[in-house]
Amino acid sequence: MEEKRPLIIITGPTASGKTALSIELAKQIGGEIISADSMQVYRHMDIGSAKVTKEEMDGVPHHLIDMLDPPEEFNVVRFQEMAKKAMEEIYGRGNIPILAGGTGFYIQALLYDIDFTETEEQSGLREELEETARTKGASALHAMLREIDPESAEAIHENNVKRVIRAIEFYRQTGRKISDHNREEREKTSPYQFLYYVLDLPRPLLYSRIDERVDRMMESGLVEEVRALQAMGCTRDMVSMQGLGYKEILDYLNGELTLDEAVYILKRDTRHFAKRQLTWFRRERDVRWLQPEAFGGSREEMLDAVLKDCREAFGERWLRKQPEL
Repeated sequence: MEEKRPLIIITGPTASGKTALSIELAKQIGGEIISADSMQVYRHMDIGSAKVTKEEMDGVPHHLIDMLDPPEEFNVVRFQEMAKKAMEEIYGRGNIPILAGGTGFYIQALLYDIDFTETEEQSGLREELEETARTKGASALHAMLREIDPESAEAIHENNVKRVIRAIEFYRQTGRKISDHNREEREKTSPYQFLYYVLDLPRPLLYSRIDERVDRMMESGLVEEVRALQAMGCTRDMVSMQGLGYKEILDYLNGELTLDEAVYILKRDTRHFAKRQLTWFRRERDVRWLQPEAFGGSREEMLDAVLKDCREAFGERWLRKQPEL
């Protein structure tokens, strides 16, 4: 039986310290980092996505950062393709990929090699559903999904019209709920030998870090960044512009909110997002929770514990100080 190749996952809610820990770990083991973030893949979107800077990278190779322009669509299928390609290159250099980021669905898709094979597209059906969304609204389309697949309706926001259409299409074409299909895919075993870490900060600390991060974004020029994107022709209906920080500031620039209201909503919605991220990770299998208080608040001790796990799981042959490029 072929030996499974190693994979390390460093994740957690927004503002929990994933970036710093993943870079420290990569430097210790000769790892390379693949971003599991739905926003950092976009060029020109640095401040609102809290994109890792060249200085923060500290010489550690990063993948899936600054790969696409804002008008381009990025989704789980594209992420999976791009991440797999990066992983093959990393393994080819004898290094360990470290998947770092907070988009749980993307992590799951890569970790379990979930099959997103499209059913054959029936353009007539898709046009019919798109017309329903146009004439009756997204909520009417979402109600159709709720009738046939309540679980998917719960998981997919009504504004995500493409995913709602995809779920209805899947049911109409196969007679099966896409939620059942996805559950079967999730129950597959992983093709990787993996260590899956979730950073878990005390809630008051996490929320104060989120508020501080938003304040730093504003001081660093988030409004100017979004104004520049608007000047480039970016609009609210683009996938990239629906990210936290972008849609709120866009509403401010369009006169729909005051700046204070936009900042308040951004902080509030980021806290809600962090809560949803933690809910997602609690459902995942084989997760190792990293709680700073268990290490006396010492990042060094936390890193030492992760390194010990790596040595036990992968052996010394995979571990070395600096990546070979």
